[in-house]
Amino acid sequence: MTGATLDYHTDSVSLQVIDALADATNTDASDLEPLYDVVDPEALDQLFQSGSGAAVRVEFEYHGMPVEVRGDGTVTVNGTVHGSR
Repeated sequence: MTGATLDYHTDSVSLQVIDALADATNTDASDLEPLYDVVDPEALDQLFQSGSGAAVRVEFEYHGMPVEVRGDGTVTVNGTVHGSR
């Protein structure tokens, strides 16, 4: 993927998920189907804002691929870790 890179310490978890999906599909992030078609990005960001418990975990499917976001900021797509805080 080309373009701007994300700063995982300041960017929202929804942006981390988009970056991970782009990486996993070898697609530019701007060419992905909207994330809000499968999960509410604002709710996801609120759930994982700083201070939330490490036990928080959200799982959903994006175009048949399992996506997991953990409380420690780890994002996996198809079982592959694509980033963590």
